[in-house]
Amino acid sequence: MHTKSELPFSPYLEFSRDEWAHLRASIPLGLTEADLAQLRGINEQISLDEVAQIHLPLSRLLNLHVAATQDLHKVTSAFLGRLAGRTPYVIGLAGSVSAGKSTISRILQALLSRWPEHPKVALVTTDGFLLPNATLEARGIMHRKGFPESYDVAKLVQFVSDVKSGRAPVSAPVYSHLTYDIVPGEEQVVDSPDILIIEGLNVLQTGAGRTAFVSDFFDFSIYVDAQEEDLLQWFLSRFARLRETAFLDPRSYFHRFAEMEEADALDIARNVWNAINLVNLRENIEPTRERAQLILEKGPTHLVQKIRLRKM
Repeated sequence: MHTKSELPFSPYLEFSRDEWAHLRASIPLGLTEADLAQLRGINEQISLDEVAQIHLPLSRLLNLHVAATQDLHKVTSAFLGRLAGRTPYVIGLAGSVSAGKSTISRILQALLSRWPEHPKVALVTTDGFLLPNATLEARGIMHRKGFPESYDVAKLVQFVSDVKSGRAPVSAPVYSHLTYDIVPGEEQVVDSPDILIIEGLNVLQTGAGRTAFVSDFFDFSIYVDAQEEDLLQWFLSRFARLRETAFLDPRSYFHRFAEMEEADALDIARNVWNAINLVNLRENIEPTRERAQLILEKGPTHLVQKIRLRKM
């Protein structure tokens, strides 16, 4: 029989890779190597085995949660004596820069959309809710991009609230990683999804001065965790890879780094990590980790080594 570790005086149950993989049960994978190639992030070597052992059991858990939530809505409708409108199930996914949040989000979107109970799965990143560069510069916080104050939090909360309430269609701003800015006039339309995944650095954050937070609308939340030294190495590796690809485009905001000597460019990247990303991680992102219902702990090779699931 499957066993699990229960952490003493902890709100979490802890699973090893093998223990967690067992929870896949007999669910077929449904993804091919070609599918996975489209979902991988830059400089990530995630394999089908990793998806089968980690992400597939997670998709099964989420499928069960969605079904339970739908049943609860039916109970509420019966109590009220009227048919309540369908409410999208909202998943929040947080973690540091370079933790692999985007790849995990895309894989979950692909896996969850294969369940017949909820085939329509939308994915929105909070990058689209960053303030335009011109606004950040005018406020003198361009160097704080990615910190909580660099987002239009009110717009983000309103967007998720609208989707959660069943309003459709709802539009989100679009961010370009090429130009490092919001794309004027471009929108991502979200139209009555069964599931909405919201991915971003600070989606689990709360704080003073607001009455509502985006996390208030989450049905389930995930945090992607890793050691600081591993995150730094992944950040530098991705930066080096981008110098050989996206940064070569003259339209790229970071085109100048492609023209530098590699050692000089990497020194700048390391300084950016220490002065911005690491500070944001320690002050704003990592403190929200324990608010997540599930924590994926990665090892140095990007493989998930441990899973912590909040006790129900």
